[in-house]
Amino acid sequence: MSADSLDAPRPDSSSTASQTTALPADHPLVTTDVSRSTADSPLITAYRGGTPSRKPVWFMRQAGRSLPEYKKVREGIGMLESCLKPELASEITLQPVRRHDVDAGIFFSDIVIPLKVAGVDVDIVPGVGPVLGSPVRTAADVAALPTLTDEALEPIREAVRLTVAELGTTPLIGFAGAPFTLAAYMVEGKPSRDHLGPRTMMHADPDTWDALASWAAEASGTFLRAQIEAGASAGQLFDSWAGSLSLTDYQQHVQKHSARAYSFVKDLAGPVEDPTVPLVHFGTGTSEILPAMRDAGASVVGVDYRLPLDEAHRRLSTTTGPDGRGAVPVQGNIDPALLNAPWEVLEAHVRQVVEAGRAAPGHVVNLGHGVPPETDATVLTRVVELIHSIQP
Repeated sequence: MSADSLDAPRPDSSSTASQTTALPADHPLVTTDVSRSTADSPLITAYRGGTPSRKPVWFMRQAGRSLPEYKKVREGIGMLESCLKPELASEITLQPVRRHDVDAGIFFSDIVIPLKVAGVDVDIVPGVGPVLGSPVRTAADVAALPTLTDEALEPIREAVRLTVAELGTTPLIGFAGAPFTLAAYMVEGKPSRDHLGPRTMMHADPDTWDALASWAAEASGTFLRAQIEAGASAGQLFDSWAGSLSLTDYQQHVQKHSARAYSFVKDLAGPVEDPTVPLVHFGTGTSEILPAMRDAGASVVGVDYRLPLDEAHRRLSTTTGPDGRGAVPVQGNIDPALLNAPWEVLEAHVRQVVEAGRAAPGHVVNLGHGVPPETDATVLTRVVELIHSIQP
C-alpha cells in the first residue's frame, strides 16, 4: 500500500463512492429544504471564516460520560457495541444538543471503530482504553490486516442518517482518528504515555511504519467519508498523540498519511480555502506543529488549551503552507480543568478565550481537549449560555 501521493485515489473497495464528485442533493449542506439546511448555521459560517449569527460552541466528548442520561442508556452495553447500534449511537449524539443547546452534534463513536468493523481484534477496556488482542509490529503483521469495506460501515451510515433527521438545521460533525494516533494504538496494543513503539518504528523500520500508517489512513478516510456522505456537515481528524512528535518527524513520517486520510473526502469537501465541507485537524500538545497540521489538508485548525488562540493565529499567519494559505479559522480552547473552578474564574477564562479567538479569520469555541467525566453538566449549559450572550 503506497502512501507516496497526497492525492492518492480511493481504494478499489470504494470504487463506486470514489466517482462521487459532489455531495448528494439531499445533503444538509446543499439541500434546498430550509428546515434541514446547515449551510448558514453558526458553526459552518464560522468554520468558513464568516461572521455567524451567534458565537458557535460545541465540546469534544460532549456526548458521553458527563451526562446522567448517557449513563442510563449505556447500562449493560459495552462501548463499541453502543457505537454500532444505530439507534443508540444516534440518541447519545443528540443528548448534549438537547441539554446544552450547543451548535453541533459530534457523532458518537470511537476512533477504533474502523478497526473493529474491519475485523481487527480490539475492545475498549474500562479504565484502560482501546486494547488490541495482538499488537501490530512487523511487516507480516501489517500485511495480515484486513481491508475495511464500505459495506461494513452501514451501521455508521444509518446512525448518521437517523441523527441528521433529528438535528434539522444543527450540523453534525463526523470524525475519525488521525493515522498517527490510530497506528500508535496498533503498535503499542493499548494506550501509552510516550508512544515509543511507533516513534521507534518510523525510524528503525520506516517501510513497515509507512505501510501501517497508510492502512490507518485508508481506514480513517473511509470511516470519515461514510459519515459525510450520510449527512455530516463537517469532519474532524483527532490526532490525540501527535504532540509526542518533533516537527521533523511529523513532516517526514506522519503528515503525508494525514493528507492521505483527508484525500478520501476531498471531492466532497471542496477546496480548503473555500470548503463546502469544513475539515478540522485537532491534536493535543501540538503547539509546535500547527502549520504542518494545517498543511495536511485541514481548513480549520483545532488548538488545545496550552496555547492562546491569538498566538496560534500568529504562528499560522507567519508560516504559509504549500497551497499558499496562512491563517485559517481556529477551534478551541477552554481549559477543561477550569470547568470545576469557581464560576467567576471560569467566566473570565471563557471571555479571554473568545477575545483571543477574534484574531483568527473564524472561531468556534470548544475545549482544549475533551469534557472530563466528572464535569457537572449544568456548568456546560451555563458556559454555552455565556458564549451565546457574547457578540460574535
